[in-house]
Amino acid sequence: MNTPRLILIISITLIFMIGLLMVFNTTSAEVLDRSQNVDTNQALIKQIIYAAIGIIFGAFVYKLGYQNIIRLSPLLLLFCTLLLVLVFVPKIGHEINGAKRWVGLGIFTFQPSELAKYLIPVYFIDHFTLKGHPKSFKDFLIFLSVFIVPISLILIEPDNGTTIIILATLVIMFYLCNFKLTYWAWPLAFLIVVGGITAYHMPHVPDRIKIYLHPELDLRGKGHQPYQSKIAAGSGQLFGKGFGESMQKLNYLPEARSDYIAAIFAEEFGFIGVLFLMCVYLLITFSGFYIAAKAPDKQGFYIAAILTFLISFQAFLNLGVVSGLLPSKGITLPFFSQGGSSLIVNIIALFLLLNVASQGREKTYSE
Repeated sequence: MNTPRLILIISITLIFMIGLLMVFNTTSAEVLDRSQNVDTNQALIKQIIYAAIGIIFGAFVYKLGYQNIIRLSPLLLLFCTLLLVLVFVPKIGHEINGAKRWVGLGIFTFQPSELAKYLIPVYFIDHFTLKGHPKSFKDFLIFLSVFIVPISLILIEPDNGTTIIILATLVIMFYLCNFKLTYWAWPLAFLIVVGGITAYHMPHVPDRIKIYLHPELDLRGKGHQPYQSKIAAGSGQLFGKGFGESMQKLNYLPEARSDYIAAIFAEEFGFIGVLFLMCVYLLITFSGFYIAAKAPDKQGFYIAAILTFLISFQAFLNLGVVSGLLPSKGITLPFFSQGGSSLIVNIIALFLLLNVASQGREKTYSE
């Protein structure tokens, strides 16, 4: 087994194992604090089951190969779009905290948007490698129209965080594939300027910016989680309070085991612990991009690069939210947070990366 693959496997396994400890640690505290009427092991067991499901699907994807996955991407994206429609169907779709993002699968639920943010760039790769660059701006718009339906469905769930990730991923794909700047960069810059000016003149936007900058202004509403997250991260100081010693997990920081689990980790292990966690994610990023650089063909390069970007970008966004640098968007920390759908999809992405690495050779694609 080559070094990048080994580093990738060890790094992700380490993050997952630490995440399991933190999920059990945080959930147990919530149960003991009587905010949940469930067994203390329930979240831990579900996380392990979801990981096992992810490994099963991942092993199948690994055996199938990234070339076949790319070739099947139109059908897979169509299936995913149907799942996105089903989240709005009564008794099939599940609504949590006002958002319709999940479909029920027996005692488990699945979030189709987690799958969509990986399938959309994979379909992009399939279309691009088959047909090449758009010959005109009209062709470019026709190509983009394929993504309008799934992105719109995700936006109205609503799931703004996933929508932002998908749009950022498309921008990265435009750059990697050398699309003309006049097709995407200038229109994007224009939309950002116009959208920013329009948003600034909306009455609720300045209030939200104030709450983002000063969450203490709305401690009973949208500012509660960011404020408590800052308290958790700050109180950890340099070395942390020690494993199991967090106070914020005692229902002060709601849903701490999912989007804000890194805040509890920071409280218990301090700045040194968070720095270690960031270094492990940097190892994952380096290994993934190295695998992309040594991919056997352009498809392998594109898929390895974009999968690595997605994992790394989600980690960056989550840690940015926890630290208060970014507004809350409901994005999990890959392989670490509790979240079955994201865990399954991220494990499948890992196996795809390993499949590219297994077929890699000493040839670098920089186009």
